[in-house]
Amino acid sequence: MDIDTWVWWLIGAVGLGIPLVLTAMPEFGMLAVGAVAGAVTAALGLGIVAQVLVFVVVSVALIAVVRPIAARHRDASPGLSSGVDALKGKHAVVLERVDSNGGRIKLAGEVWSARTLDTGQSFEPGEEVDVVEIDGATAVVM
Repeated sequence: MDIDTWVWWLIGAVGLGIPLVLTAMPEFGMLAVGAVAGAVTAALGLGIVAQVLVFVVVSVALIAVVRPIAARHRDASPGLSSGVDALKGKHAVVLERVDSNGGRIKLAGEVWSARTLDTGQSFEPGEEVDVVEIDGATAVVM
């Protein structure tokens, strides 16, 4: 029993899809799409040279076009901050006078100990401050 050429191309596409899933390298997916294009070419009755040519052209085109676009999107996506890193840059309200020795603020719905970034600066209750950093369990504000 002979297996048609297009079936071999589909087996190759599945074979290329396995490392795509295991390694999350999108290039394998692009090669798998090229193999599917080769299978379509074989199913249309074109020769092996045309099949290989279609496989190469589709695979290279996908890698050349899609990969840079995906890299741009990956690099442009903002990183999500969590924990104390997410609190940097937030606004807070002074509850108890804050100076370089300490004080209390309300930050993200919670009461935090705080101190000023500048030693000569102080903030009175009700004033808004910006959180510059978190030092242990103390918010450094300005």
